[in-house]
Amino acid sequence: MRAHRYQVLLALFAISAVAPLTAHADGWIEPNAGSWRTWVIPSGTDFRVPPPPTHSETRSELGALAGLLSQNDAKVQQQIEYWDAGAPSYRWIELINARVLANVPTTAYTPRVYAYVAMAMHDATIATWESKYFYNRRRPSQIDHRLPTELPVPASPSYPAEHAATAQAAAAVLAYFLPDEGPAFQAMAEQAGWSRVLAGLQFPSDYYAGLALGRKVAERVIAKAQVDGSDAIWTGSVPTGPCNWIGTNPGNVTAANWTPLLLTYPGMFRPAPPPDCSSPQVLAEVAAVKNFARTFTTNYKAYYWQSPEGRGTYPYIYAGKWMFEDRLDQNPPRAARIYALLATAAYDAFIASQDGKFTYWYLRPHQLDPGIAPLFPVPNFPSYPSNHSTFSTNSTEILAYLFPTRADFIRAQGKEAGDSRIWAGIHYQMDNVAGVALGTLISQTFIHWALNDGSQ
Repeated sequence: MRAHRYQVLLALFAISAVAPLTAHADGWIEPNAGSWRTWVIPSGTDFRVPPPPTHSETRSELGALAGLLSQNDAKVQQQIEYWDAGAPSYRWIELINARVLANVPTTAYTPRVYAYVAMAMHDATIATWESKYFYNRRRPSQIDHRLPTELPVPASPSYPAEHAATAQAAAAVLAYFLPDEGPAFQAMAEQAGWSRVLAGLQFPSDYYAGLALGRKVAERVIAKAQVDGSDAIWTGSVPTGPCNWIGTNPGNVTAANWTPLLLTYPGMFRPAPPPDCSSPQVLAEVAAVKNFARTFTTNYKAYYWQSPEGRGTYPYIYAGKWMFEDRLDQNPPRAARIYALLATAAYDAFIASQDGKFTYWYLRPHQLDPGIAPLFPVPNFPSYPSNHSTFSTNSTEILAYLFPTRADFIRAQGKEAGDSRIWAGIHYQMDNVAGVALGTLISQTFIHWALNDGSQ
């Protein structure tokens, strides 16, 4: 009965189905985002989708959509609410975060997964926005004002579907990294995109166009990942000498030769060589590490920064929190830009820090003075510069740029992260200083890119 009533209503409102959006009123979501700079694809315009269905086809879709909505139940409502919890990119970053926090593998190099997934979602979003405002297709309820919707109608054109494009791009890239889970990721992508149809916010044709667009973007991103050098196998040997790190099978050693995203080459900002390990400076620094008076507070903070959250997910957690507070979760292009900027900068910081470590192969404090008892197992790679200081400075400077009202807070977090490695007895102060300088230079490179990406 309900479906029949909507067929009657569609006949009354049929004339409105032929009218596209004719103006970009104040309050529309990022009408110029389709021209923003992209990370992998040439531009949003180059990935413009084919035209939306004709006017008569749109009227038919409205009838089918009314029938779909009449069958919604509690399970459907739950799915709609789940995928609408944040911007289209939110659930996919959360998926990676959850795996990291649960110690579920995301390949050996989580920064690489974040970066390529975030770039795919960003570029899919930009391409989606270019097509949206090129075609200016009305949302279903803007054609038939009596069509029910489960959620507020976004202030952006309908075609193609943003959730479908973002989800398909993310799922395809995740499947590249974790092929055994590809079918599960694909099912999630389809559910995410279709949830917007079941919410009455988009047409089925919007959904299918979004999936196709996301798939094409993912193909380009995967092609880039396949040639970044991350599949190299290390065949070198650990150098020996009085100041050299002592160990076997060093972690991250091949990353020193991966292809960065914005840095010209891995050693673009390589720190100056560390002092001789018998110099007064180093002897004083190793003594400071040995004599540091640990407290309950410094210990628990050192453990936090060694945890999966402290080593990897906290920048995304803060970004997500602040996007919700600032209502940016309602702005898909801005949200995708935030995640992409964080993840790409972290990826280049990872490469650059390994370049320094495996250029100098500097020994850890406890290897210079066996009387030092590290708080927890020492990572299996050289000391200089500090990964933690590099990464935390880089990420917190990016966050300070993106959320300037929180700059003081997040910079203090970054400093604490770097200092915690000295409290734990696993780094010298010079490692920390070099890491801060390196992370700052990398963040400045990415912020400069962001200031010229067309989003200003």
